[in-house]
Amino acid sequence: MSLVAVGSMAFDAIETPFGKTDKILGGAATYISLAASYFVKPVKAISVVGYDFGDANIGMLKAHGVDMEGVQVKKDEKSFFWSGRYHTDMNSRDTLVTELNVLATFDPQVPDSYQDCEYLLLGNLSPDVQRQVIERMENRPRLIALDTMNFWMDIALDSLYATLKLIDVLIINDEEARQLSGEYSLLKAAKVIMAMGPQYLVIKKGEHGALLFNGGEVFSAPGLPLEEVFDPTGAGDTFAGGFIGHLAKSGDISFTNMKRAVIYGSAMASYCVEKFGPEKLQSLKYEDIDSRVEEFVRLAHFELEF
Repeated sequence: MSLVAVGSMAFDAIETPFGKTDKILGGAATYISLAASYFVKPVKAISVVGYDFGDANIGMLKAHGVDMEGVQVKKDEKSFFWSGRYHTDMNSRDTLVTELNVLATFDPQVPDSYQDCEYLLLGNLSPDVQRQVIERMENRPRLIALDTMNFWMDIALDSLYATLKLIDVLIINDEEARQLSGEYSLLKAAKVIMAMGPQYLVIKKGEHGALLFNGGEVFSAPGLPLEEVFDPTGAGDTFAGGFIGHLAKSGDISFTNMKRAVIYGSAMASYCVEKFGPEKLQSLKYEDIDSRVEEFVRLAHFELEF
């Protein structure tokens, strides 16, 4: 099944209570593409990078089955760069540096070879850019999923509203759901948000799992207890990549299968946080993913006797 992933390919510098890094590979499209590549190949990426991104990073992504035809390389500009420091709880962070660089003028191009897209995942970018990609698809994909964040709710809410009308699945965290809806209760928030356009809503709750909504149906996925969490950067994008990857592989977009997709996304994200950056995603085996999914199943399983 043809899958297109849109987002940033970038560099990050990260500091957590467990250590810090110099400039390392990052970006939403990087995490999404690597995670989804364990389910479908090729993953067709749309992004933009600078001269500093390097042949090694491009080669690594290609080796994992990422089609880079839709990735623009700006020879006279630098790649997007973000630096942040996580607090002790690992759920909150301070942004230290944000350099938009090539993202400041990103004009997404959809190659002809991407026009057979059945599954489209729009990573966190300006809602104007996300909407441009949808409008540049000659045929509407079977399923369009979108990730966004508080920043766009603060500065581009009307544009975000317009884009939400065009999608099928919205993937956000609990804080973002509350801001977008104006409701504290996530059940009430889900009703408000789905009335904006998305048929399905995924609310990520970090270490506490995730919720999936469709109409009056709700599914709650557990959070998997981990002994070590080194870096939560990219975990949400990795979740989205695993989620859409499973759907594209199976070709089944029913609510029942989306529940499975949430578990696969959660399994991928749980591996992502065990190393800095996307390092862990570059070395997984398929049996690792199956084993982690089984852990989620065991964690949530129980029986009742009457």
